[in-house]
Amino acid sequence: MPRPKRCRRICSYPDFWSFAPEDAEEEQDETVILGLDEFETIRQIDYCRRTQEECAAAMGVSRATVTGIYESARFKLADAIVCGKRIRIAGGAYQIEEAAVPRMKEKGEHTMRIAVPYTEGQIEQHFGRAKQFKFYDVATNVAEEIVDTVGEGHGALAAFLHTAQADLVICGGIGAGAQTALAEAGIQLVSGVKGDADEAVKQHLAGTLVANADGGKCKHRHQHGKHGEHGCGHGDHHAHGEHGGHCGHHHAHGEHGAH
Repeated sequence: MPRPKRCRRICSYPDFWSFAPEDAEEEQDETVILGLDEFETIRQIDYCRRTQEECAAAMGVSRATVTGIYESARFKLADAIVCGKRIRIAGGAYQIEEAAVPRMKEKGEHTMRIAVPYTEGQIEQHFGRAKQFKFYDVATNVAEEIVDTVGEGHGALAAFLHTAQADLVICGGIGAGAQTALAEAGIQLVSGVKGDADEAVKQHLAGTLVANADGGKCKHRHQHGKHGEHGCGHGDHHAHGEHGGHCGHHHAHGEHGAH
């Protein structure tokens, strides 16, 4: 019986989740699935210019494991580039590294935690620009707390909300990449909402909240933080094993190197 795969630690969700050749003569149906652990080795080794030993330390696995993941990832990228296939990032045996979230109130066992990007009492209309989130813990009553965000870019914000144990996000405009990141983190989304944050939460709980017809699609381009600045250092890290943890929930698509 094969040993279960050990979870590989990743520091953030990607900002971009899918890629396709622009000059294909017809729509390409074949898609290469790149696991988030595979994406992390490409980010660490090729983009951040770290050694395999440094990558292994950051991901909490052996160098041999990193070598296998990295070789699989490189082959998948080559297959997509040479054969003109789509690339989609999804799944993998991983745990998201806890973001350095300021100390928050402990979440109760039967509490729903709602997060709203927050600016001076209003819902921030650009998810990727949020500097603060207001959290609402809903149980027998509603407890409120405002927390500064950590990191830049959609992927970093999704990791921040995952670490904060958010169950639902109510927001204004939000891009496709951010929506994918929240879904991967297991966080529900209500988008296209404007106005007072407290009132929007009250309406959601009452079942009367109405979102904009366009669903809050964010059409402008965001300035994304460099992936090398997502804070995957080489010190001690703590993986968040609950709420949205992916060991046991998502599995690698196919064996590494098998095609």
